[in-house]
Amino acid sequence: MSDGLFDVPGDGVPAEHSIDSVVRRDSGAPLAVRMRPASLDEVVGQQHLLGPGSPLRRLVEGSGAASVLLYGPPGTGKTTLASLISHSTGRRFEALSALSAGVKEVRAVIDVARRRLSNGEQTVLFIDEVHRFSKTQQDALLAAVENRIVLLVGATTENPSFSVVSPLLSRSLVLQLQSLTEDDIRQVLQRAIHDQRGLDDQYTVSDEALDHIVRIAGGDARRALTALEASAESSLDGTVGVELVEASVDKAAVRYDRAGDQHYDVISAFIKSIRGSDVDASLHYLARMLTAGEDPRFIARRLMIHASEDIGMADPTALQTATAAAQVVQLVGLPEARLALAQATIHLASAPKSGAVIAALGAAMADVAAGKAGAVPPHLRDGHYAGAAKLGNAQGYKYPHDNKDGVLAQQYPPDQLVGVNYYQPTDHGNEREVGPRVDKLRRIIRGK
Repeated sequence: MSDGLFDVPGDGVPAEHSIDSVVRRDSGAPLAVRMRPASLDEVVGQQHLLGPGSPLRRLVEGSGAASVLLYGPPGTGKTTLASLISHSTGRRFEALSALSAGVKEVRAVIDVARRRLSNGEQTVLFIDEVHRFSKTQQDALLAAVENRIVLLVGATTENPSFSVVSPLLSRSLVLQLQSLTEDDIRQVLQRAIHDQRGLDDQYTVSDEALDHIVRIAGGDARRALTALEASAESSLDGTVGVELVEASVDKAAVRYDRAGDQHYDVISAFIKSIRGSDVDASLHYLARMLTAGEDPRFIARRLMIHASEDIGMADPTALQTATAAAQVVQLVGLPEARLALAQATIHLASAPKSGAVIAALGAAMADVAAGKAGAVPPHLRDGHYAGAAKLGNAQGYKYPHDNKDGVLAQQYPPDQLVGVNYYQPTDHGNEREVGPRVDKLRRIIRGK
């Protein structure tokens, strides 16, 4: 039903004649495609999901009956496992991409699967980028998945909890694939160097070059194989050294999706690193976002929020710095604004921390929500209109500037909140000075 890599050309065509197997044998296909594992024994990593009797192993071996959502970073084997499932005994395979398929295509696949099922033949429906399916498209799958008209295998780089509708989630096993380790990536590369499907020992790759590819791969097998292939194609004498790899691969792609859950993971790590006063980790995550093309205005907004939320009065200049960085982003733009964001990041990460501002506001709002919002004391009410004095408004108000110290005893909160302390300064940074001053002000205002 689609032109994907794993389509079966027609009814009755055995798996070994599928487009996938033809492409794998084609020496002109990308190295990452040629080296796609042909069996579970060739799968590297994900052993936590492929143990004896595990749902995923049973599914791949053709005995499992549960639909699954494979969730994990790029290059960890989601498409590979879908390919292996396509070769399961007695099952037909259909592939759709959420980038191109609509409700019409989904229903067409389900109709074909229903006819096959009446003949005792089950259909595996692989949907790549399933998180990009709309709610309507996902709803169209529900009955077919629930009644096992199709066995759904969805692949996604995003947390399904954020992108897949609850009814479909509850009908599927969610299996999280993990990033491959450096040893895993090295094993994948070694196989590609020696295997007949790969470089077939036609190139000599130095240990240093191999180590460099492993480093820049970042746990992504596809990226590693692409880098190896690009380096080999650039070799004039059949040798691949680290210099050739560096020249062939401009830079490691940053694993970051501005619209996905990694967007939230990275910004969360960024803020938590600043809160934890780790300047270097904070700069790492900033660089990661900037390299991936994150909107600098989003970063600036988070810095301004953080300045009050986690620093507050411990360093009042932190908010000024964050706000100034946001202005630079707005007025100057990238790439120069990166420096202002970095300066603000360093300032906030190295500043003394206090959560007293957010705690104070939270406590005050909790009291308001609980109904502790009594009448405004009469002497504080507006007195700038005719008849206000007759109502007692603004009568008896004491003007602080009439006092030499600029502060005097007077009730400001409603009656039921007299004596309540919301702001609790820490002894961090500037709050070491603010704390005693606030205590003194409270004593004067409350006449103690």
